[in-house]
Amino acid sequence: MRIVSLCPSNTEVVGYLGKENLLVAVDDYSNWPENIKDLPRIGPDLTIDMDKVEAMEPDLVIASLSVPGMEKNIYELSKRNLPYIVLNPNSLEEIACDIETVGEACGFPQLGNERAAHFREEIRKRRTLAKTRKENFTIYWEWWPKPVFTPGGTNWLTEISELAGGRNIFESEPQANVQTDWEDVAKRNPDHICMVWVGIEEDKVKPEMLKQRPGWEKMKAVQNNRIHVLGDSLYCRPSPRLLLGLDKLIASLSG
Repeated sequence: MRIVSLCPSNTEVVGYLGKENLLVAVDDYSNWPENIKDLPRIGPDLTIDMDKVEAMEPDLVIASLSVPGMEKNIYELSKRNLPYIVLNPNSLEEIACDIETVGEACGFPQLGNERAAHFREEIRKRRTLAKTRKENFTIYWEWWPKPVFTPGGTNWLTEISELAGGRNIFESEPQANVQTDWEDVAKRNPDHICMVWVGIEEDKVKPEMLKQRPGWEKMKAVQNNRIHVLGDSLYCRPSPRLLLGLDKLIASLSG
């Protein structure tokens, strides 16, 4: 089977199944598993080169709707009559379902079920651990600084916050992706700030700039220097690797 993946989280699901050898091309941002680094690239996930995709003669294209604007990829796949599936998870359980979906689509349904069961068990263990934590703190996740984009109540990072023993300050918002402003964040006064700018390397994210935002110098997280630069790859991609991000988050919060 020849598989093309159109975004990093899809590539990581294939890798979690241990079937990355079936990948013949991936988007520009996919960087895990390590052994996909020499695969042909078909462009950024929002501007996929569909001529390149078609030239790969795929048996399956794994598309996504996790980022606004990806709809045009689906349209092109359909127009060209290429075989595809679409993943669009917002929760950890939906990611588990996607593992099953990809396993089924690739012809390995039992493997998909087994790996999904393993993922669910890892989540269950972490939920049990979370209940033993006595902390009561809030987290602001910054996907993008201006305009501000942050996860809402139905996003996986709200679950990750809970599994780390805290709460997402935007958990009451019903959508998965919230656009807001600096003033709104300051009013919510989080205990911790997690900077996970989408597509930006950790060393290019400057936490000191937060102190220059109006009113933020009074924020608990800023006053107590609880600002965590975590990078985006383990937090902004809906894949099983979110649990590695959770472990990194817990270590950072307790550091």
